Amino acid sequence: MRFTSHKHRQAPSVIIVSLIDVLLVVLIYLVVTTTTKQQPALKLALPQSSQQKAGTSDSALIVTIPKQGPLYLKADPVTLDILKKRLIEAVQANPKATLSIRADKDASVGQVVSVMTAAKDTGITIANLWTAHQEP
Repeated sequence: MRFTSHKHRQAPSVIIVSLIDVLLVVLIYLVVTTTTKQQPALKLALPQSSQQKAGTSDSALIVTIPKQGPLYLKADPVTLDILKKRLIEAVQANPKATLSIRADKDASVGQVVSVMTAAKDTGITIANLWTAHQEP
């Protein structure tokens, strides 16, 4: 005697496995094609300026000078001697290398001058100094 009847299920009209494959391909495409924004290593209070910001290329060397602590070349903490060595390597790799300096407004002027002198000694001729743009 049968008390329950077994109903035959119909196959789903949307095949879930194929849908997962398509979503995985779309996810990989988005991850590969998305560009990432380079975040600064330190949060600085830049000095204010009424002049427009000068554009910097992505290949520019960026030196960050905080109020206290070590210098940073891109995101790596460095001493002044290591900075000079890395600048020499950069000039050898690209003779037209540029240097951008991000200095905290309370950073020592001596630190900024030391970095500019190191750049000049290594043959880097263009030095940009970053400021926060202030509307007039």
